Order: sequence, then structure tokens, then C-alpha cells
Amino acid sequence: MAESLLIPESGSRKEIYDAIIPQIKALVEGETDLTANLANISAVLKEAFGFFWVGFYLKKGQQLVLGPFQGPIACTRINFDKGVCGYSYTTKEVVLVPDVEAFPGHIACSSASKSEIVLPALDKNGDVFLVLDVDSDKLDDFSEEDSDGLSKVIKIIEGLI
Repeated sequence: MAESLLIPESGSRKEIYDAIIPQIKALVEGETDLTANLANISAVLKEAFGFFWVGFYLKKGQQLVLGPFQGPIACTRINFDKGVCGYSYTTKEVVLVPDVEAFPGHIACSSASKSEIVLPALDKNGDVFLVLDVDSDKLDDFSEEDSDGLSKVIKIIEGLI
């Protein structure tokens, strides 16, 4: 695939997800390096939606460790029992947070982050391998459309691990 995206200039988030999902599949097809694939996926999501922060935390030992991302400097390590990422890791569930200030134990890597969605990716044994963390600088910026669209991205990633 060429290193460019075709993103609808005016469309709903669903329409944008529908446009980028096949492009993400094509982008990672045939590439075996997970870091390269995660870097490109985070870039696609950042470019397509302009989210404040998009990135991955990978399970390493007894923590989640920062992986490829797009956005400002981030927390490097997150304990499994801390923050939205830790909660998604331990519950194996999508976590949608309309207001991060109202989430108990939220980790403020950036005070500009206002809302967040985190999705776990499972390995072939059903264990969480990584989480996809997306932050917005707007309150209540994520919906079921994002959960559905990003879940499709997670399915692509699960095919790579």
C-alpha cells in the first residue's frame, strides 16, 4: 500500500472507520514486524480523527509498557491495577470514559486529556497482550461508534499477535 490514506473529508466517524479499516488491513498485510504495524496503525488513527493521543501499551512482565504512539509524551509504565488502561487490562473489556476526572484512579499523563477509550487485544491464549489507548482533549468525545470501529482495528491487531 502507498503511504497515504484516503479519508473522507466530511463524514461521520462510522464512515471514516469504514474507510480506514480496509486501508489498515492493506497496510499491515505482509509486514511481520509488530512495532512497525502498531506505529502505522496509531498514525492512521491520529491522522484520520485528529485524536489528542493514540497509542499502545504492551504487557511486559507485570506492567503495561508504552509502545508505538502518536501525540505528546506519555506515561512509560502503568501497573495493571492503575488507571483506565490497567482497568481494561484486568477486565479484558472496552472502557469508555466520558470524563477522565470522574474515573477513579485515572492516571493524568497529560492534563489536556479529557475523555478516553481503551480496548484490550488478546493473544491466541485469550490473555491480554496489549491495550489500545485513545485520548481526546474534549469531554465525552467517544461513543459506541468509536467502540465498534476501534474493535475492528483490535481484530486486525489480534491477527498479527
